[in-house]
Order: sequence, then C-alpha cells, then structure tokens
Amino acid sequence: MTRFQRAKEIIYALLIMIAAVAMIADPGEGYKIIIGIIGLYFTVLGIIRLYYYFTMARFMVGGRRSLYTGIIMFDFGLLAGTLTNVPHYYIFLYLIGLHAFGGAVDILRSLESYRYKASWKLKMTHGLIDIAVAIVCVIFLKNINVAVFVYAIGLLYSAFLRIIGACRKTKFIYIQ
Repeated sequence: MTRFQRAKEIIYALLIMIAAVAMIADPGEGYKIIIGIIGLYFTVLGIIRLYYYFTMARFMVGGRRSLYTGIIMFDFGLLAGTLTNVPHYYIFLYLIGLHAFGGAVDILRSLESYRYKASWKLKMTHGLIDIAVAIVCVIFLKNINVAVFVYAIGLLYSAFLRIIGACRKTKFIYIQ
C-alpha cells in the first residue's frame, strides 16, 4: 500500500468516525445520516464502477460485469437516498441485509485465508461482528434509537479496522 493509499484510508476512517459520533450524539437525526451514508456510498461506488467500465473494462473479457454492478450499485444508492420519508423499518432491513451479507463474505474470506495459512483472525472477527450487528438490529428493529446506536458502534469498529489495516506493514514476496 502506498503512502497516498494509507492516507486516503485513514482520512476515510476519520470521516466514518465523525459520522458515527454525530449519530450517537443525536439519534433522531442519526437515521437521516445513515440514509445519507448508504445513499452516497453506493452512488459513488456505482459511478466509479461505471467510469471503470467506460474507460477500461469494455475492452476486457467479462467487462460487462463491471457495467452491471455499476448500474445496480448506482440504483441502490439512488433508492437509499430517496427513503427519507419511508418508515425506518425499510432502511433497517436494507442495513440488516448489508451487514449480514458483508459479514458472510468476510467469514468466507477468512476461511479461505486460513486454508492458505495467511492472516485470518481480523477478517473473521470483523465478519462475526458484522453478523452480530445485523442480529442486534433485527432484535431492536422497533426502537430506532437503539438501532442507530448499534449501527454507529459498528461504524466505529469498521473505522478502527480501516486504520489498523492502513498502518499495517504490507508483505512483499520477492522472487530471485
């Protein structure tokens, strides 16, 4: 990881921490912050994927996959951004799905890393905590303030993991 990438990850983690602290400070507005974060994240990610498709991936084998994922993520972002006047159940179902899927992917990646004798413990704990956040959000679905607190704590944990990952030394394999 280059210095610029490390700095970018740390700045991104600090922005996530600021949003999480704002949610904890005012849980009533935390719902709107969650909608904004999810909407902005998926919209920007969709635009990045579409830009990648139009600049490079359209000439590659399997490049249409990048187009399709970009369109779907862009649509998810726009959909999430328009859910401000909808009852909070829908956005929390959206969050539960994101955390459960992300946790399952992290657990599967950590199991793969374990098979290859690589570092896997941090990925496994992150996946388990993501699934735990999804379960706690299901339990406290009726109480929006508790669900906002749980989501904010999950964001803080993810931000700390980003900082740890950015400060970790990368290993290089040199073949002579």
